[in-house]
Order: sequence, then C-alpha cells, then structure tokens
Amino acid sequence: MGELHWKTAITDVKPNKVCLRGYPIDQLMGKISFAQAIYLVLKGEFPSPEVGRLVDAIFVSSVDHGASPPSVLTARTVASTGAELNSAVAAGVTAISRFHGGAIEEGMILFLEIARRMEEKKASEGEAAREVLQEMKDNGKRASGFGHRIHTQDPRTEKLFSLAEELGLAGKFVRIARTVEKLLEELIGKRLPINVDGAIAALLCELDIPPDIGNAFFIIARVPGLVAHIHEERTRMRPMRKIDPQDFEYDGPAERKVK
Repeated sequence: MGELHWKTAITDVKPNKVCLRGYPIDQLMGKISFAQAIYLVLKGEFPSPEVGRLVDAIFVSSVDHGASPPSVLTARTVASTGAELNSAVAAGVTAISRFHGGAIEEGMILFLEIARRMEEKKASEGEAAREVLQEMKDNGKRASGFGHRIHTQDPRTEKLFSLAEELGLAGKFVRIARTVEKLLEELIGKRLPINVDGAIAALLCELDIPPDIGNAFFIIARVPGLVAHIHEERTRMRPMRKIDPQDFEYDGPAERKVK
C-alpha cells in the first residue's frame, strides 16, 4: 500500500462481483425498490418496510412541480441552446439552493436545534420553539420550510404526515414542525403553512438522516422531472426561444384517479 492509500465503505467492486454496503447488487436487483437502494447507499443498512414506504413517498412528493420552478426554467433554457442532456440536468440541479429545495437542510437544522433545547432545558416543544423563533426574528432570519408561493395548504405535506402517522414514524419532530407552524402565525401575524420541504425536513429528522445530506432527497427526487422537461423542451419547442416564466399553460391529461 502506498502513501496515497485510502478507504471507502460504500461499494466493493471485484471481477464479476459488485457489493453495495456488503450486499451483492445482482441479488438486490428485482428485490428492493430504488428508494430502498438509495436509503441503503446513504445509511448503510436496509430500511424497515415502514421506513422504505415513507422514503419512497418522500421521493414521489418532489418528483416534479410544474414548469415554473427555477430548476426547471434553468434546465429548459440550457436545453433550448442545444446543450447535451447531462449539461441541462446539471444546470437545473445547480439552481436548487437555499430558496428552492434547500429549505430541507435548513428546516432540519431548525428542528434539531429546537429538539436540542427541549432536552437541554427540559422544555416543551412550545417553549423551546418560541425561544428559537424569537431569536431568529430578532436577528432577521426566516424559518425555512414554511409558506408557499402557490399553495395555502400544501397537499403533499398532509399526505406525508398522515402516512408517517399510519406507519408509526411520526414523532417529536413532526410535533415540533406543527408547533413552529402555529407559533410563526403568532409571532409574525401571518399564517405560513408547512410546505413539502418542511414536511420532508421533519420526517428526515425522524429517520435520523444527517441534515447535511437533507437536500439530496430533493435533488434525487427532482432529476426525473428535470429530464422530462428537458425532453419536452427539445421535442416540442423551437431552439433558442425566449422562455416566459409565467405565460404557459398545461395541456397534458386531465385529472385522473389512481387505481
């Protein structure tokens, strides 16, 4: 071994064998879902069936959100120039940041800080949340994961939380998120409902996911949507067009029931 020798604990590749976190990948194929594989590669162990279902729902919740998000507009603009697929996808991903998708990490940090103060000071969710939020208000900081430019009640939030309850995975961090939602209205005089990023942040805290990879869940989920928009841009639109971020209409299938 040379002086530049280093180690990795993720995947072992040998002739005719690939082991992901110790499991032969050909034995995983057809046996576990893509969401379960993502959890395995990130956490190092299989999720329980309940956790697997919740993680899968988290990815579905953020797979796409129409043509107006910055990541989509960026990806479409780059695709319109004739750039390769990987360049357009990469451009869309780079637009995912603090105000678009990045709220997951910041929301997790907020919820974890409230939980830390609850334990440290033997305080209730309300007491700890009020203290943290007041400090943020005094310092001109906003709580990430609350409010939405379109939804007054994000349907994805309620579905994720109800599923977490059903699966027995909703605990103190969901309670903290609900408490923050109530206190924000009291402190700033405006109702800011928990959006999907805030809901995902609370649930990832419940699953003990490190906050510094929280945004990865949004990025991973959104890539298929970006690919769909890039392909549509290439096949339906003229190259190098001026893309209006608001003057568009949906002309896909009418609402249909999931069977």
